[in-house]
Amino acid sequence: MSLAIVLSRAQVGVEAPAVTVETHLANGLPSLTLVGLPEGAVKESKDRVRSAILNCRLEFPARRITLNLAPADLPKDGGRFDLAIALGLLAASAQVPTLALDGVECLGELALSGAIRPVQGVLPAALAARAAGHTLIVPAVNAEEACLASGLKVIAVSHLLELVAHLNGHTVIAPYKSNGLILQTQPYPDLSEVQGQTAAKRALLVAAAGAHNLLFSGPPGTGKTLLASRLPGLLPPLDEFEALEVAAIQSVASHAPLTSWPQRPFRQPHHSASGPALVGGGSRPQPGEITLAHHGVLFLDELPEFDRRVLEVLREPLESGHIVISRARDRVRFPARFQLVAAMNPCPCGYHGEPTGRCRCSTDQIQRYRNKLSGPLLDRIDLHLTVARETTSLAATAQGGESSASAAQRVSDARERQNKRQGCANAFLDLPALRQHCALLAEDEAWLETACERLNLSLRAAHRLLKVARTLADLENVDAIARSHIAEALQYRPSTS
Repeated sequence: MSLAIVLSRAQVGVEAPAVTVETHLANGLPSLTLVGLPEGAVKESKDRVRSAILNCRLEFPARRITLNLAPADLPKDGGRFDLAIALGLLAASAQVPTLALDGVECLGELALSGAIRPVQGVLPAALAARAAGHTLIVPAVNAEEACLASGLKVIAVSHLLELVAHLNGHTVIAPYKSNGLILQTQPYPDLSEVQGQTAAKRALLVAAAGAHNLLFSGPPGTGKTLLASRLPGLLPPLDEFEALEVAAIQSVASHAPLTSWPQRPFRQPHHSASGPALVGGGSRPQPGEITLAHHGVLFLDELPEFDRRVLEVLREPLESGHIVISRARDRVRFPARFQLVAAMNPCPCGYHGEPTGRCRCSTDQIQRYRNKLSGPLLDRIDLHLTVARETTSLAATAQGGESSASAAQRVSDARERQNKRQGCANAFLDLPALRQHCALLAEDEAWLETACERLNLSLRAAHRLLKVARTLADLENVDAIARSHIAEALQYRPSTS
């Protein structure tokens, strides 16, 4: 048969749309035409495939060859289609039975020797193949990653000849059986190692319990970074769906094969990071730091040192939980449901307000420094806390404070209450759910409205304040929001007057 069809998958963001590789052999002078909007690496695949087939002592068809990667309007890049193209040529020239390729998808880059090399983005392709009810052929290095899509039949191969023998029925490759990715056991830094800072630890606990955004402000050396690094250890473990999402992002973003089941990510980009580095982008859109922090923590240290235009791009994903990157030819949507933790100094030198009088910054310098952060961005941060300098001596030990394990149990109990009540963390409540689950007594509501007017808080800030009060009630295991919860939540909102 001179026509063969092989199924594969492209990579667009964290999605894996289906691609059909059609191969047609016709009479005429030997040639090879590749169509279907291939990028540079895909155009080069015809040379890799030719050498791999010849070096495996198989026959490369000396005919007029047309290869079509459908759909034609979907850009294709990378070497992930090499294996599908090679199988299409072998099937069209009757070296491999076409029936053996029914219901089979394949991914893999070919070496000139015929060895099959690993590719990026196998997990999204595996999830899509499972949804389609197909078998997936992948490089042996990627097999463990593909098996994260439970219930998928995975065929792991390391050489083209091995796969040809399997398809011809000479030798049978058994479906790959996963050994299970190793659970990361590296512990997070423990909260008990932080000396003092009782108020900051309380804010950290509230942020973890309700998935709230948090801003620490204070002079250098007060433990802002130390506190932020303890937050991932307080968060509940990822459930299966969240873990698969995190693993899929890692699969797309990393050239190295996935080797371990992920924990909640903790990303800490430098303040010199550009906008595309933070939110993603490029001619071929790649995930940025906010996507790599999906279901985890994004820590921005020295917040005012970031370029203001870079920080402003955080406003949309903080509200929506995703980022859409538009290019001339396509639009790519990346998930970005992260928890923002930021730290800043009160002034350029860092010592404004210190009783020692070390600060030499002028009023104008302090105002310009703080004006680097826009009101709309600060409005989206639920908890604002000033971290004061502790007077604990060097001889004091950190023992005796609450450990991460104890605090994490309290956070887990609060999150369980939230999931049973509304199906999500308090920070993600929409307006109808907010009205339903954060109702106040009439006198408390009037008191809150008066407080918001005096502090000049926006309606968004008032809604976020209610969410924090709901989290405080959950930490105390009570159903109704009391005035004490509202009062504590108000302490975390700075006045905008």
